[in-house]
Amino acid sequence: MDAREMKIKAAAAALAHVEDGMRLGIGTGSTAEEFVRLLAERVAGGLSVIGVPTSERTARLCVELGVPLMSLDELPELDLTIDGADEVDGRLRLIKGGGGALLREKIVAGASSRMIVIADESKVVETLGAFKLPIEVNPFGMVATRIAIERTASRLGLSGAIELRQAGAGHFMTDGGHLILDASFGRIPDAEALATALNAIPGVVEHGLFINMASLAIIAGPAGARTLTADT
Repeated sequence: MDAREMKIKAAAAALAHVEDGMRLGIGTGSTAEEFVRLLAERVAGGLSVIGVPTSERTARLCVELGVPLMSLDELPELDLTIDGADEVDGRLRLIKGGGGALLREKIVAGASSRMIVIADESKVVETLGAFKLPIEVNPFGMVATRIAIERTASRLGLSGAIELRQAGAGHFMTDGGHLILDASFGRIPDAEALATALNAIPGVVEHGLFINMASLAIIAGPAGARTLTADT
């Protein structure tokens, strides 16, 4: 089973949690896109759902495939969000934002009664941090914000390069018009402390640590899909 087949397997298992009439948050990234394709087949077959996309990229795919959408302002309370992750640990703490949609992903997840994560086995880690932590920042004063992040990380015993994400010949810009700093901490022993500290820095719009948000993770591997809960 190759990587895409595992993503499809996880997406299919998540689809079993989608019920007729649901208000559904729809995530961003390659695994979430496999979920959208499978969801579109169910919608074509008569399933009634309304989706709220977490990015313009996801919105375009949903429109292309016929998944009905509303904005979060039109539908501010959701039943379920299904999204991918760049890392997930045994307590269902996540690193997200590799695709650059972390702010909208966190807002949509926060508006949902439940969040299910779909991922392949390579995303499961003992300790978060091998994947670069995305930190979304305001363009104004970005250098000062980066210095503040470096100092905050140092106080928590963290080190590593903090680099401005690039896209082509320029800086990567999020759907909200912000920049992303990718922090190569390598290992984050206390994700809660780091999340709290980053939230206190002026200029930090959001960060990719998703803590106490996921209720379930569906992890696909060569042997099939398994369910991971915080109690597992």
